Amino acid sequence: MSWQGRRVLVTGAGGFIGSHLTERLAESGARVRGLVQYNSDGSWGWLDRSKVKDDVEVVAGDVRDHDSARLATQGVEVVFHLAALIAIPYSYEAPGSYVQTNVVGTLNMLQSARECDVGRFVQTSTSEVYGTATYVPIDEKHPLQAQSPYAATKIAADQLALSFHHAFDLPVTVLRLFNTFGPRQSARAIIPTIATQCLSGDTIRLGNLHPTRDLNFVANAVDGFLLAADTDNALGRTTNLGSGQEISIGNLAERIAKIVGGSITIESDTDRHRPPASEVDRLVADASLARELLGWSPGVTFEQGLAETVDWIREHLDEYRTGTYVR
Repeated sequence: MSWQGRRVLVTGAGGFIGSHLTERLAESGARVRGLVQYNSDGSWGWLDRSKVKDDVEVVAGDVRDHDSARLATQGVEVVFHLAALIAIPYSYEAPGSYVQTNVVGTLNMLQSARECDVGRFVQTSTSEVYGTATYVPIDEKHPLQAQSPYAATKIAADQLALSFHHAFDLPVTVLRLFNTFGPRQSARAIIPTIATQCLSGDTIRLGNLHPTRDLNFVANAVDGFLLAADTDNALGRTTNLGSGQEISIGNLAERIAKIVGGSITIESDTDRHRPPASEVDRLVADASLARELLGWSPGVTFEQGLAETVDWIREHLDEYRTGTYVR
């Protein structure tokens, strides 16, 4: 598999996962266009500080606008669609914005890919679409259950993508990521939430401690994106990417405290609790289909990835608002 000279588009290229994917593609010789959300200060997100920023064509736009989406898509062979609103707590407060970005934005990208005769469209999904596991490990046949507005919009986006494959023969692959973590992740995610508090004090304020998550390092997710975009057997399919291991939020806090080297006291913060029926209690992936179709397996272990992530957060602690709950 060679990416040398291939023309690709990454939406959400300035974000956490998107910036890592953009860097890997550029380093592999691809001709990368990165779509970042337009803003008045001209920021490109994490691409502003990327070592490959001079090798990437950065386009400022908005997936919610069809003209913007089409301009970004023209002349590319592969679209990696990562642009989305992802914070679950904020989806309780502003569900309409999630519909516009995650559903309408995905529709605009799919229509643009069809109009521009794109050779492969990789849709980014999330394990949140499964809701609380009715059986484990969770395979791709597990029922979908939206327990948050965010999850509902991602289900809709995934089904739109698959419908374009069936109705219009658009070469679509849906990649369903379990809980991706790593350097650059914002404080709205659980590992930065815990790590920043451990590094700045000895009291950790968290929501529910019992839910379990399947945590997968970002470099492993990037591996999956590259494989999915180059595997014909994955067309029209949904494929899980996860480690197959689970850890509770409480145990995760203890693991991070041990890496940091201090003792912690955990306090319950009711503001951080999801509504009871919205809490996803258990997520653990069956990634056997990814192994079968893509030849994918996690190259970086959870322990290795967690240590690297905590080290990165330590070095960038001043960029986090440690005393603020980020929704």
